[in-house]
Amino acid sequence: MSGTTPEEASAALAAVRHAQSTVAGEIGLPRGYWWGLGLAWVGFGAIAELGNPWVTTVATAGFGMVHSVIASRMLDGRRRSEQVRVSAATAGRRTPIAVVSMLVALVALTLAAALAFDADGAGHPSLAAGVLVGAITGFGGPELLRGARRLFRA
Repeated sequence: MSGTTPEEASAALAAVRHAQSTVAGEIGLPRGYWWGLGLAWVGFGAIAELGNPWVTTVATAGFGMVHSVIASRMLDGRRRSEQVRVSAATAGRRTPIAVVSMLVALVALTLAAALAFDADGAGHPSLAAGVLVGAITGFGGPELLRGARRLFRA
C-alpha cells in the first residue's frame, strides 16, 4: 500500500469528479452556431410568408446542405470553444441525438406558434413564429442543449 489515507483518497476522487464536470461543461456548440441558426429561423419565416413553394423548397435544400457541412463538424458538441476540445468519450455518443431532438422540438414549436399567431389573426404568422423561435434559439441555445443533454443523459 502507498499509505494513502481514506480522507486523501476521498479528496482525490472529489477532485477528479470536479475536473470531469468542468470539462463536461465545455460540451456544446459555439454561440455563433446558435445565432446563425436563429437568423436562419427568421429567414425561413420570411420565406414562408412569400407563399411560393419553389422558393421555400430551394431555401430548405440550400440550408440543409450548408447546415450539414457545418453540423458534421460541430454536432458532436466537442468544440464549443477554442480553449478545450473534449474527447468523444467525455462528450458521449448521445450528444448528437440531443441536438437533433432539440431541433425537432424547435420545429414543432415554430409550427405551433405559427398556427397560434394565424388563429389570433396576426398579419404574418410565419414570420412572427420564426422571430419567436429564432430569438429563443439565439439567446437560449446553449441552455436548451444543456437541458436536452440532461434529458438524454448525454
